Amino acid sequence: MPTKNPNLLSLFFSLIMAAATGLCPDSGPVKPSTPLISFLERLQATALRTLGPTGFDPKLYVDLPLKFDLATTEAAFSKLPRSENGSVSVRYLEGFLGKYMGVAGSDLVAAEPGDFVPVPEGFLPKVESPEVRAWALEVHSLWKNLSRKVSEEILEKRDLHTLLPLPERVIIPGSRFREVYYWDSYWVIRGLLASKMYDTAKAIVNNLISLLDEYGYVLNGARTYYTNRSQPPLLSSMISEIYKKTGDVALVKRALPSLLKEHHFWNSGIHKVNLQDAEGCNHSMSRYYAMWNKPRPESATIDEAFASRLSSASEKEHLYRQLASTAESGWDFSSRWMRNSPDITTLATTSIIPVDLNAYILKMELDMAFFARVVGENSIAEKFSAASKARHASMNSIFWNAEMKQWLDYWVGNDSECKETHRWEGHNQNQNIFASNFIPLWIDLFSSDGLWLVKWSGVGILGRVRVASRPKN
Repeated sequence: MPTKNPNLLSLFFSLIMAAATGLCPDSGPVKPSTPLISFLERLQATALRTLGPTGFDPKLYVDLPLKFDLATTEAAFSKLPRSENGSVSVRYLEGFLGKYMGVAGSDLVAAEPGDFVPVPEGFLPKVESPEVRAWALEVHSLWKNLSRKVSEEILEKRDLHTLLPLPERVIIPGSRFREVYYWDSYWVIRGLLASKMYDTAKAIVNNLISLLDEYGYVLNGARTYYTNRSQPPLLSSMISEIYKKTGDVALVKRALPSLLKEHHFWNSGIHKVNLQDAEGCNHSMSRYYAMWNKPRPESATIDEAFASRLSSASEKEHLYRQLASTAESGWDFSSRWMRNSPDITTLATTSIIPVDLNAYILKMELDMAFFARVVGENSIAEKFSAASKARHASMNSIFWNAEMKQWLDYWVGNDSECKETHRWEGHNQNQNIFASNFIPLWIDLFSSDGLWLVKWSGVGILGRVRVASRPKN
């Protein structure tokens, strides 16, 4: 049946045709920084020299809003008396911060969600213990404390803030994390749905869609210094969970064009890697790859300390890209990404085809085929159904290890190699055991007939997981 929206189908085909491959690991793009971030990084470095490393949080300084324009603030900062090592006295630093900088987090203001009620109807019906129910309601009440909206000041003076304005209410993780984060939002939404807070869950999705539409991908977090990377792509899973609870077809219809963009982002250019398996079949897989080769602004002083162990500028740039790419993975930082654990300077995330990322994208493809059918876009549904079958086969071919009965990350070789297509070799599977090896069990395509184990062999008791049986093609 022809699609009801030829423009939407055209967008899908244009994105597919635009996909590019073959970029060398360190020849990828670098998103430009901003003068505000550059200044805040200098402030961050000065604060470290002044206050010392104990209890120092570099993120605090790149979250500070300005009270005056950047030129005025920079001029005042440059006039601070300094010692030979570039530090200023604590008194002068505190005086400058009090006069010229706002409080970190003040650009978001408290906003109680309109769909919050102290005891939701039908809340956790299977929990019978009074003590456990009381504790669950205490946790439920935290939504009021974590709910925020962007202050009017940001909308009027965007250039004074690293926080990005979002159109609807937000839920923040809390503590030093004063903004929305991408994959955290999946778990937030699962909790909100348990709390029957459907409108708040939809608001979070709408905020993420707004980022996707503006940048072409969902940012790691809602700060200007996070524009160089994304995070595990779970937006379609968020929408799927909401749809199961609400049947909101309008949300699905609104989200589908944006999800097409996200799918393109993860399946083209620097994120796309071609592999040829042992039977000579070609597979298109995805990897994490940040668009950055400098210290991450929120951790600049830490990244520079790591890079100080390296001698050349190119080695440092390579490390900075690996640090940012590992942050994109959400597993920052794990020996999973290191050539020589626990040496963080041996991070090689861009050389790894990860099991979890490709499982998330397979889930996205399954979701998008379903969403397209819901809104009557049958041609798009067929395309994504085919894409999901191809990725399913690719994951079994590239990742599955029959002896270990697990899916294993695949290393494509040295970062210096620049190949159009990589030849699969069994010894390039990472045979260490990580929780990510079992992420495919989250998707019904890979599970067995519903058997359950209490522990993973060789891992210990980690909870109830489905048995990994022979992959189903």
